Amino acid sequence: MRRPLLTLTTAASVVVLSACSGGSPAAADAARTSPGPKASPAAERAKPFHPDRINKLTLAPGKGTTVGVGQPVSIVFDHPVENKGAVERDLAVTTSNHTAGSWGRVTSHDGRDRVDWRPKAYWKAGTKVRLDARLDKVNSGARGGWSVRDCTTSFTVGRSQVARVDLDAERLTLMRDGRVLRSAPVSAGTPGGAKASWGGISVLMAKEGTVNMRSETVGLGDAYDKMVDYSIRLTWSGMYAHAAPWNAAYFGNTNHSSGCIGMSDADASWLYAQARAGDPFEVTGSGSKGVPAAGNGYGEWNLSWADWRAGTALA
Repeated sequence: MRRPLLTLTTAASVVVLSACSGGSPAAADAARTSPGPKASPAAERAKPFHPDRINKLTLAPGKGTTVGVGQPVSIVFDHPVENKGAVERDLAVTTSNHTAGSWGRVTSHDGRDRVDWRPKAYWKAGTKVRLDARLDKVNSGARGGWSVRDCTTSFTVGRSQVARVDLDAERLTLMRDGRVLRSAPVSAGTPGGAKASWGGISVLMAKEGTVNMRSETVGLGDAYDKMVDYSIRLTWSGMYAHAAPWNAAYFGNTNHSSGCIGMSDADASWLYAQARAGDPFEVTGSGSKGVPAAGNGYGEWNLSWADWRAGTALA
């Protein structure tokens, strides 16, 4: 089962996002477009100005959160970003251990412009990360408009945990700090069509709890309408890991779901308790429908480092 029509959650169960928008613009700044000597950056930023259009943004992860080793820094813009270099030059990521990483441009699931900062490899456990988006008075382009404030977020990378799903063995194995915590039989998506699971790497986006999943929301007719427990979202297109007791006969021997990774109530409850936003799910084996796009959740880990870096306007 995949993307739900209705999601029942608590505030603590989902990825925390930070919205960063502007207040009321001040009086017009006629000097902004007039020729003449360039003012100092501090003086320029202190001037009041009147943007024709304000481009707001949303940051992830939220300030003060602890995330898994696959979580990128992500910024979604309300309006298009045409001056990509100008925007990226005013985004600074600093880490406690000088982690190598790069910005890359992404089209979000809803068609909005998004820019993510991804490490070259998974984060090291314990890394502290800070984003300074110094975007006050930065013009994102004629269709996007101006940012009117600076934004920051900071977070910590927790323990090193990866879920490995083997489609051929029909098993999910949870690894923490290089050791196996638990291996559970599963039934993933039915191979060979729209019901197949995504392969490659997806990142845990949110722990959504009990979700009403309906097949028509993902183009599968009236095949199902169920309340599904221990639901962990992996993609925007609707791939979850969750409890699927109705598929018990297939656990460990046949992939027979509508795209999700299903398991017993006991295993799903245990996984839900152990999992954290930002944990990578590495799906290998035959029968997948390829890998999710970078904007389908956090699918950028499916790009090589060279391909990811090619997406930055600063390369």
